[in-house]
Amino acid sequence: MNPITFDLFADAEPEQQPRLDRIGEQSCVLRGFALPWLDQLLPALDAVLAEAPFRQMITPGGFTMSVALSSCGVLGWTTDRSGYRYTRDDPLTGKPWPKMPEVFLELAQAAAREAGFADFVPDSCLINRYVPGAKMSLHQDKDEASYAAPIVSVSLGLPAMFLFGGFERGDKSQRVPLFHGDIVVWGGVDRLRYHGVLPIKDGLHPRLGEQRINFTFRTAG
Repeated sequence: MNPITFDLFADAEPEQQPRLDRIGEQSCVLRGFALPWLDQLLPALDAVLAEAPFRQMITPGGFTMSVALSSCGVLGWTTDRSGYRYTRDDPLTGKPWPKMPEVFLELAQAAAREAGFADFVPDSCLINRYVPGAKMSLHQDKDEASYAAPIVSVSLGLPAMFLFGGFERGDKSQRVPLFHGDIVVWGGVDRLRYHGVLPIKDGLHPRLGEQRINFTFRTAG
């Protein structure tokens, strides 16, 4: 496993020379992997959000999430007081979730191949928007019909401290700094590891401003 020693809160991001940092037996960070795709990714993101705007959802426990969400693909992930689930229609608009842009699919599949997972075909992309102070508590991705496919998670904008834990909530978590363009991939024996994001620190990204955007690709159906 490669040591990770970046200063998350340095004034400038580290140089993003593409490389693979192993964080588990079948999990890794692909440093800077998304950067060559940005000029296609960002306009595609704008088009998705025009159809399915960001919104802050309610958890089954009645709490408002600090992270704003949208989705694209055949299935979109939602939460309310009745539970967590995937739906074919956006509950905000009543229309089907926007089609997953081809560049999203190509990036997700390329990252999965690089991490050792061939034939990844995601049908869902959850899009999260973090502003300073927003966080994601430790959780497992287990609302999918099967756990055979990996999770592919793309980070854009402000840096984040990703928590990558074990198979019980109380297990010790690694702290993995993520920067603009990094992609985390986990699957196989690591597929049900707990993971989360510590509160985002204040900052201003030169391209995305005061926010972190995260795409999480899954095979949900």
